[in-house]
Amino acid sequence: MPKDKVQKVVDGDTFITSTGKRVRLANVNAPEKGRRGAPQARKDLIELISRKQVDIEVVAHDPYGRAVANVKVGKKSVNKAMRSKRWK
Repeated sequence: MPKDKVQKVVDGDTFITSTGKRVRLANVNAPEKGRRGAPQARKDLIELISRKQVDIEVVAHDPYGRAVANVKVGKKSVNKAMRSKRWK
């Protein structure tokens, strides 16, 4: 799995790497901007990955050109951690 550093968290399921790659977490459906729970979802993802080295396993690309991926920090699955959250 290629490693990359997280540059910016866009929302609760999308981030941009230091190389400019836009990545969406596979099988994570966080609330979109403007929806209830969206600020908390973004905050949760920031706490998990902001400015950290992540392992990115691309499984697909979405219609917006983003890599859809399974992401890990060390041995911890970011996808699994975000799926376990409940945003209100």
